[in-house]
Amino acid sequence: MKRREFVVKSGLASAGVIATTSVLGATSFSSLSTKEINLAVIGTGGRGCGLIPFINDIKGLNVTAVCDVLPFRLEEGLAKTNHKAKAYKDYKKLLKDTSIDAVLIATPFSTHYEIAMAAVKAKKHVYCEKTLAKGLKEIDNLVAAVSASNITFQTGHQYHSSKLYTHVVALLKKGEIGNIKSFECQWYRNGNWRKPVPEPKYEKAVNWRMYREFSGGMTAELSSHQIDFVNWVLDETPKKIMGTGGIDFWDDGRETYDNTHLIFEYPSGVKAQFKCLTSYIPGGYQIKVIGDKGTITLSTLKAWINFYKKPQKSKHVEVDGVSGATAPSDYIPEKGTPIKIQHLNPSKQALVDFKDAILTGKQPISNLETGANTAKAVQLALDAMYNEKVQYWE
Repeated sequence: MKRREFVVKSGLASAGVIATTSVLGATSFSSLSTKEINLAVIGTGGRGCGLIPFINDIKGLNVTAVCDVLPFRLEEGLAKTNHKAKAYKDYKKLLKDTSIDAVLIATPFSTHYEIAMAAVKAKKHVYCEKTLAKGLKEIDNLVAAVSASNITFQTGHQYHSSKLYTHVVALLKKGEIGNIKSFECQWYRNGNWRKPVPEPKYEKAVNWRMYREFSGGMTAELSSHQIDFVNWVLDETPKKIMGTGGIDFWDDGRETYDNTHLIFEYPSGVKAQFKCLTSYIPGGYQIKVIGDKGTITLSTLKAWINFYKKPQKSKHVEVDGVSGATAPSDYIPEKGTPIKIQHLNPSKQALVDFKDAILTGKQPISNLETGANTAKAVQLALDAMYNEKVQYWE
C-alpha cells in the first residue's frame, strides 16, 4: 500500500480525514510566545534519560519538566537536567502546565496511546517514541485524533532523520543497485535484555519489555526500526506477514520471545526478513538491501555499497556521492565500499527535526502516517507469531 493511501484505507475516509500535509502537518510557530520550546519528558527510564543530554545540547529546545511513576527513575531524569526541571509523578497534571509546549513520550509501549491521546487533547506537540501504539484500533483512533488537530506529531523512528539513511534511501529509489529483490535484516542483542530491579515489587515496571501486557517485545522495540526502513524504501506496506519465535535462550519467567523470525511480502513482490536474537551471539544490527546489480549494507551509523561486477582498479572512484576505493583498506569483501556521509547521531538529529517541524509548521520526516504504518505492521507481526497464523494487511 502506498503511504498516501494510508488514511483512506485505514477506515478514516468516512470521517472526512485525508492524509495530506495540511491535515497531518504542524501548527505554525506563531502559536508559541517565544522561540524557546519548552519540552517535557514523560518517562525517564533508559530511553528518556538517554535523550535528555541530546536535548540539552540543542539550542532553543529546553527540558522544563520530567515525569515518571517510579521515584528512582524520576530522580534520574531530574539529575539529567541538573535539577532545573519540574518533577511530576502524574502526566495528567503535567499536561495542565500551560508553560509546556511539547512532550516527549518515552514510557512503556502499552501506555503510548493513552498518553499521546491526552497530549493531543491538551494541544501539546508530541514526539512519541516507537512503536507508535499497541493495537490496531488504538492506532486508528490516534491517527484520527492527531489528524483533526493542529499539533506537530513525530514518531521516534530516528533513522528517518539520519542523513546517512536518507542518502541511502535516495540511492535505492534511483536504482543505484538496480531493482530491489529482498531485504535481510538482523538485530542481535548480547545478554538477556533484562534490567536489574531495586526491589521485587518493581519487576514488571522496570522489565516491562518482558511481559506481553505492556510490550511488543523485540519486534516493537528493535525490529520496528528496520520494518520502518523497508516501508520507507519501498513506499509500501506489507500485504502478507508470517512469523515465528520462542523463549529458547532465557527461561526466566519472561512472556515475550527472546528470538523472533519474520517474513514480510510486499505488493511489489519484494520479500523482507527480520531476525532478532537476544543472547551472546555476535552479529549486532544490520540491514542488507539486495538488488539485481549490487547490495547496500547498513549498520546504525555506517553503510557500504557492493556491485556484483567489480569496477576496475583506479586511484579514485566516486559515483553519485558514493565515495569509492580511494584506499585498498576501505573495501570490505562481504560489504563493499563505504558510503561516507557526515551526520549527527540519528537520535539527536531526530530531536533537531522535531524542533524545526514545530517552528516551521512542516510535517516531520518520521510522522504520524509513517509511524502508524510501522505500528500496524508490528501488530500484525505479533499476531502472526502468537496466533501461529499468516496475517494479511486489510
